[in-house]
Amino acid sequence: MDKTNKNLFYFLLFLAMAGWGGSWVNAKVLSAYINEYELIFFRNIFTLITLAPVLVIMRQYFVITKKSFLLVCLASVVMIAYMKCYFLGTKFGTASLGGSLVTSLIPINTFLFMALFFGKKIEKKDIFALLIGAVGVMILLDVGSFSVAQIFSIDNLYFLGASLLWPALTIISSRSTQTSPLVFTFYMYAITTIIVSVFFVDFSQIQVARFDNIFWINILSLSIVSTTFATSVYFLGIEKLGANEVSSFIFLVPFFAIILSVIFLDEHISYSIIAGTILTLLAIKILNNIKIIKRVKTKSL
Repeated sequence: MDKTNKNLFYFLLFLAMAGWGGSWVNAKVLSAYINEYELIFFRNIFTLITLAPVLVIMRQYFVITKKSFLLVCLASVVMIAYMKCYFLGTKFGTASLGGSLVTSLIPINTFLFMALFFGKKIEKKDIFALLIGAVGVMILLDVGSFSVAQIFSIDNLYFLGASLLWPALTIISSRSTQTSPLVFTFYMYAITTIIVSVFFVDFSQIQVARFDNIFWINILSLSIVSTTFATSVYFLGIEKLGANEVSSFIFLVPFFAIILSVIFLDEHISYSIIAGTILTLLAIKILNNIKIIKRVKTKSL
């Protein structure tokens, strides 16, 4: 890939990370209009409508194996549980804390899952990184300032639940090796929509008349920008640039969540959130051997 195309991908990945960070703000705003299951329904409907053309353009055929379909069904159940924690944590807590705590904990918990259940080797540097991550999480939760009841408040528990459910979803999805990640994602959203529509959403109680421009801007942003656009760019980036290079952009998500929460929600950002986020991101860097700045090789004369 030439330099111009690479720079374009970097810019698109930058926007994708902003979309993921902004999704926490979207969820906070939408919590005033709908419940968690209605959020899943509306978000998924618009995502499916916009993701289908992307798959066609990228020639990602809608063929799925039987094994992958079974994994899709399992992943859909986990996705519903994750979205419930993600939504309710943001509703009762703050978008800035959710965006920083959950996003930074997910890679750490994924590493722990792989080590505990799939035999991933833990090296000395990993133990050091996990200790840094643990300190970072304690700072994020401001353990020294609150009582036990405040630390384990309902919003914090939802955020911690989300940080455990997403790694489970990631591991389930990774078992589907014969199906494109985007195709797998499309079917997961489709099955998730069917499940919540049949079992959880009471359509007679949805008051569409209450949905103003703020609602539609946020639901469309959550669906199209944070999901269809960001997910497509992320997977395409992995294909074109490689997983290691693309993974470094994940570091931007917590900071976008914090900045956008200040701008649009007028949230107060404490030093503990900033310091804790930096430490947990440092732990992620060490665990995954991510290089933020690459050394430029110079030719010797």
